Amino acid sequence: MSDHDEHEHAHALGLPHSHGHIHENQKAVINRLARAIGHLSKVKRMVEEGYDCADVLVQLAAVRSAIDNTGKVILNDHIRHCMVDAVQAGDESAIDDLCAAVEKFLK
Repeated sequence: MSDHDEHEHAHALGLPHSHGHIHENQKAVINRLARAIGHLSKVKRMVEEGYDCADVLVQLAAVRSAIDNTGKVILNDHIRHCMVDAVQAGDESAIDDLCAAVEKFLK
């Protein structure tokens, strides 16, 4: 089964996460997620140790920024690769799936 067939099969089953291939920016996404996890761990420690609320909020802003920037990398990769493949294959449901995912991401 080719990557293209796996992509179509995954979307048909409602499994958009089962692409069966490595995304171009996978390493960057993993690194960004590790940073976000580090920031979030810091927030937890700060709360446990009774840090000032303003300092905790600043650290939470770093978590939010890290997650938002990670989402942008994933979205860019998805549009440039997965969506191009889906459109070339005539997979209209992939566009609907992307629109729904963007809507949830931007809430």
